[in-house]
Amino acid sequence: MTSKQTVNKCLFPVAGYGTRFLPATKSMPKEMLPIVNKPLMQYAVEEAMEAGINKMGFITGRGKRAIADYFDNNYELEHEIAGSSKAEHLNDINRVMDDGQFIFMRQREMLGLGHAILTGEAIIGREPFAVILADDLCVAPLQQTEVPRAMAQLIELYNKYQCCIVAIEEIPKADTGSYGIISGKEIEPGIYDVTDMIEKPKPEDAPTNMAIIGRYVLTPEIFDYLRETKPGTNGEVQITDALKQVAKEERVIAVKFAGQRFDCGSIPGFVEATNYFYEHEFKANQ
Repeated sequence: MTSKQTVNKCLFPVAGYGTRFLPATKSMPKEMLPIVNKPLMQYAVEEAMEAGINKMGFITGRGKRAIADYFDNNYELEHEIAGSSKAEHLNDINRVMDDGQFIFMRQREMLGLGHAILTGEAIIGREPFAVILADDLCVAPLQQTEVPRAMAQLIELYNKYQCCIVAIEEIPKADTGSYGIISGKEIEPGIYDVTDMIEKPKPEDAPTNMAIIGRYVLTPEIFDYLRETKPGTNGEVQITDALKQVAKEERVIAVKFAGQRFDCGSIPGFVEATNYFYEHEFKANQ
């Protein structure tokens, strides 16, 4: 196990095609689809920054240039709106660009989340790191301003346990075939020592209904485990399979994070998130 280190880097796997949102994603990355007036990708980066992370690594694929352009200056636009009230609309993204460092690396083959994370090894090196899937949009609990978003909660646990941490939530048993599912021993309220993980089991084969969602804090040893992980479901290298081995040989902690998740990889979840942010953030700031 590595000596105690802080988490300063985050990977964002963004190489997927976004086929559930066709035809919109024919020319626009799904991560750039807006929730009200900000793209999913900005929410994800802001969550990482709230957790104290300032180095962002994007694992991209073909057709994802818009993400790199978004986290860069647009001199023509800035010149056009300079001095007008419209310039204020760029304040949030300009702060993100000023405070963060952004690196982009191409995933040449679409071989699963585990392969995407392994592709990011050159960005991460031998230090602990976070992974955020922008499809899973997480918000802090309403009326609990002292509670941070999910990633900050995971990093707090990493600092305590110094091992791989995954976020989980309870889902309907009928939906287990869409998630990695954990089983484990509860060591604190909502916190589990993971004993087993299964990638996308049928409901009758699922040991629990506790599903892994798109938030991870991983130790650098995960790269060694991923190299040894054989392709599983759909011929892809699954991070769940690698973490299952980590749980056997080292330790993995799962936590039911405080807050709410919107599955923005689905159209119903995307619409639900849009309505939530319009009511609780956009209107409140007008």
